[in-house]
Amino acid sequence: MRFNPKADISGGRVGDAGRGGGGGGGGGPMRIPMPGGTKAGGGIGGILVIILFLVLTQCMGGGGSTGTGIDPSGQGGNPSGLDEDSDRYANCKTGADANDDVDCARKAVAYSLEQYWAKTLPEQGGTEFTPAQIITFSGGVGTGCGQATSQVGPFYCPADQQVYLDTTFFSDVLEGQLGGQGGDFVEPYVLGHEYGHHIQNLLGTMGRVRTQQGPESDAVRLELQADCYAGMWTRDASDGDGILADLDEGDINEAIDSAKTVGDDRIQQKSGQRVDPEGWTHGSSEQRVRWFTTGYEQGTLQACDTFAADQL
Repeated sequence: MRFNPKADISGGRVGDAGRGGGGGGGGGPMRIPMPGGTKAGGGIGGILVIILFLVLTQCMGGGGSTGTGIDPSGQGGNPSGLDEDSDRYANCKTGADANDDVDCARKAVAYSLEQYWAKTLPEQGGTEFTPAQIITFSGGVGTGCGQATSQVGPFYCPADQQVYLDTTFFSDVLEGQLGGQGGDFVEPYVLGHEYGHHIQNLLGTMGRVRTQQGPESDAVRLELQADCYAGMWTRDASDGDGILADLDEGDINEAIDSAKTVGDDRIQQKSGQRVDPEGWTHGSSEQRVRWFTTGYEQGTLQACDTFAADQL
């Protein structure tokens, strides 16, 4: 994965809360708790094993509507819980910076996602786009969905419309605990998925979730659709969006491997459990790859309508 060295990435909405984080309140985020509870020491080899899991509580406001917590002008600004932004991304100005620094690469990916959905959502969904901000943190962070720790993993908070990320997740969990192959495009795939939840929030899709477990549940459909949306953005980026300049088959394979790695069946196996489809919340490895690939190959919101699909 390489970026156009001349690209201006200064518009990418990425902030850093540093270590510890602040207050926050409200309901729960769409987050990543552990199988078998939240006690430290659980999981593989006594290490916390993190699983993608849907939490829909007060953030959904009963009917699926949420507060924005975002500057309606679309100009960014500090989100809920981020009292003071660190200078982690202060020097990220161009694609050349993104090629040399992983933090700047994150900002470039954020800007690519913003540019893609600012064009695609009005065209295909007939909905006005407002950007999300990606917030990195270490240890803990206060959000519109309450206090979160690093154990939560990457998540989207509907209440403040922000994506939160402890960047150690990729090496510690996806590669270390779940056995993913890793690579440059693993984090962009995850960010594309979480940004997909933001698009669902803007479209009102989250209000359609009624059943939260099972292979055909609404929760699984929501998560597979976010994978499909990640595939849509990946295809556009691979065709050359002016920000990413070199996205090859190896990068696509890294995204597919990551989708396999966070399949519910794979996580159940890795945590020493039997495969139980009735406990699925995000879909199997095969389903996640299938819907990412659908988004990548077809590139439309209509093709990604998992709620209309007879079979997932």
